Amino acid sequence: MTDGQAGVLVMGVLNVTPDSFFDGGRYLDVDAAVARGMEMIAEGVDIIDVGGESTRPGADPVTADEERRRVLPVIAALSPHVRVSIDSSKAAVAAAAVEAGATLINDVSASLSPLAASAKVGWVAMHMQGNPRTMQRSPEYGDVVLEVHDSLLERANRALTEGVPEVWIDPGIGFGKTLEHNVRLLGALERFVRSGYPVMVGVSRKQFLGTLAGGVGPEERLDASLATAVWAATQGVGMVRVHDVAQTVMAMRLMGERLTGEGVPA
Repeated sequence: MTDGQAGVLVMGVLNVTPDSFFDGGRYLDVDAAVARGMEMIAEGVDIIDVGGESTRPGADPVTADEERRRVLPVIAALSPHVRVSIDSSKAAVAAAAVEAGATLINDVSASLSPLAASAKVGWVAMHMQGNPRTMQRSPEYGDVVLEVHDSLLERANRALTEGVPEVWIDPGIGFGKTLEHNVRLLGALERFVRSGYPVMVGVSRKQFLGTLAGGVGPEERLDASLATAVWAATQGVGMVRVHDVAQTVMAMRLMGERLTGEGVPA
């Protein structure tokens, strides 16, 4: 576990991919990715999450060599300036990313805790039913909150015994879940927070938000993304993973001031 968080951290998404659902292709070029990373730093980001393989529903996998080629120069360029995480489920990629300067492994497979322990870096255990190619075909649960909660705690507890110095849990909203599953998990965030592990939530511009907002596309989901980030903050999560850093940083800052009374006119 980690110490209590001072406010809600903002993790900025930086996809160095051609096919991610929202920003695919925008930052495939190394210079463009680094420029976006520096922009996020100026916007107040706490952590930049660099990924070289799309995990959108139906995405095809890429080789470890290709994934390394995409992410390592970006991580090396940004890590002297900001904390960087690697968004990968491949041990070879995550290990190389740590060598390049990443200090957090954002692991959609929740399987890389031994690597995080040996490298003495942080680790995010995310829940996913199936894999990105299959996860949205027919996800089923008896009790989605109970099953996701217990699965994550099992992985997190194991990671602690392995010696991982910083363990986060992420309910994996949108990863092998229906719209109803996603809404139920959002409504139960406080239960995950009560586990004692810091919780990360990533719902930024996801498809279920577009459905709830009347069928809008990714470009029109900013308001819904901000609303769910604010909801997550009220439930006690420690970090939100987002595409829209500047707007989310402002929302979290306002939330902090409102909840503590700091900066609020008398």
